[in-house]
Amino acid sequence: MKQELDKLNKPSESHGALRPGKGLVSGVIALSLAILCFLGVLAFLWPQYLTTPQLRRSYNVDPMRLLRFWSMVLAGAIALYNIVGARARGLAFAAFVLIGLSLALGGHKVPVNDFPDNTPYIGLDLLGSTLIFIFIEKLFALRKEQPVFRPEWQTDFHHFIVNHMVVGFVLLATNLLVHKLFGGAAQDGIRGFVQNLNFFVALFEIVLVADLVQYWTHRAYHEVPLLWRLHAVHHSVKSMDRLAGSRQHILELIITRTLVLAPIYVLGFSKEVIDAIIIIVGFQAVFNHANVSEPTTRPIFGPLRDVIVTPNFHHWHPSQDDDAIDRNYAAHFAFIDCAFGTAVKSERAFPEPYGVVGDYVPNGFFKQLAFPFVWKG
Repeated sequence: MKQELDKLNKPSESHGALRPGKGLVSGVIALSLAILCFLGVLAFLWPQYLTTPQLRRSYNVDPMRLLRFWSMVLAGAIALYNIVGARARGLAFAAFVLIGLSLALGGHKVPVNDFPDNTPYIGLDLLGSTLIFIFIEKLFALRKEQPVFRPEWQTDFHHFIVNHMVVGFVLLATNLLVHKLFGGAAQDGIRGFVQNLNFFVALFEIVLVADLVQYWTHRAYHEVPLLWRLHAVHHSVKSMDRLAGSRQHILELIITRTLVLAPIYVLGFSKEVIDAIIIIVGFQAVFNHANVSEPTTRPIFGPLRDVIVTPNFHHWHPSQDDDAIDRNYAAHFAFIDCAFGTAVKSERAFPEPYGVVGDYVPNGFFKQLAFPFVWKG
């Protein structure tokens, strides 16, 4: 048993491309499907605590049941093939255990009952949406040689677990802070006007307000030494992909979200508009860090690249490139950096390399959690 656990643990401690012919590729696929199926069952059992409210409203249960059924069948078939062929048995056994647990809990037939909507939640469904970017990155790869399991992926995955899957509790904390600090600033006249705006006008305004606050907050992280101690953790990532944006100190996350939520609460945007921006923020946080590039022959964004933040805009920000230092702060609208004179001016589409100049931030989630308080710089 210990030998099998050691075999299972080995891939999680390593990095690099998965070599075909040894069962690692198929084993990772089977285990990934099994993990998603198990998390899906848990999400059906406790949707009020394990799914993201802004996403769960758009789910269609029947297709998800069918998808889970065939995912379990496929994962089980791959795992059985690898066990019989003595290929990556540790991964295969782990997949079988998770499939067994999923079936024991109800499999694809788990009922979804009525549940309260205003509860603290852990967004397990965000994991599935992030995994989709693996395929997007393979189809439109900026750096084709970069493997899925690139160096330091474990550190960023740990940040992802804390900063995204526990995002509900962070939102709960920031909402309490916003109400306590800024609740008295709300004016019924302003709130009534904003709530009656056309949805798309309000959506543009809420993104603009959020990005302006985020821009100046982000800029402060660079210009105030005490705040840079927190933000340096985010800049220490050396590879850009779907996980890179997750590397963020939890204190920075709480501070930034509190400051961004404050004007949104004070201005009184409607619930539908707030739901929409939460989805936009979640998408751009992953997309802007992803290892993707536009096709050079038929660019997707074209002139919109000077308006909307895309990967080739945001990739400059965490770079060590001389042209990139303290540039491109905006998260949604690129024209904000143009207006304040902080946009990168370069003939090149993407920078190189990434990371903090001097590479003084340690690797490892817990080391990075402690870094701002122990750094002697």
